[in-house]
Amino acid sequence: MAKKKKSDENIAARNRKARHNYFIEDNIEAGIMLQGTEIKSIRNGRSSIEESYASEENGELFLVNAYIPEYQAGGRDQHETRRPRKLLLHKKELVKMINAVNREGATIIPLSLYFNKRGMLKVDLGIAKGKRQYDKRQTEKNRDWKRDQDRIIRDKNI
Repeated sequence: MAKKKKSDENIAARNRKARHNYFIEDNIEAGIMLQGTEIKSIRNGRSSIEESYASEENGELFLVNAYIPEYQAGGRDQHETRRPRKLLLHKKELVKMINAVNREGATIIPLSLYFNKRGMLKVDLGIAKGKRQYDKRQTEKNRDWKRDQDRIIRDKNI
């Protein structure tokens, strides 16, 4: 069984399908602007970013379709579960991501939601290009071959 990294404890949500469906070209860490009880709901661990993506509106980047459930003990002022949430980036990073989407036809997808050392919620964004079915098969074939190679080497060393 694989060892858990120290940072795995701080992950609130992970997009597990992202590396299967996309070629990830670059990663950028971004902050996220939340309202009210959203952070408490995320800390409960039931949020999901599986079907979400980032889009540009008026020179700003928004996380669209991320699911953050309502906080049960929140009272009557609850947030919308799938509202667009503003992403906080440096200007250079924002321009880089927008240019990649406009010029190369890439997509910006969230790879994970996690808490950094200071307890702030961060989003790991990836600039991605979609995989075709044959690309997915080739990736799986390479992974299986690498696993078999490691098994053969391990058996010979024993």
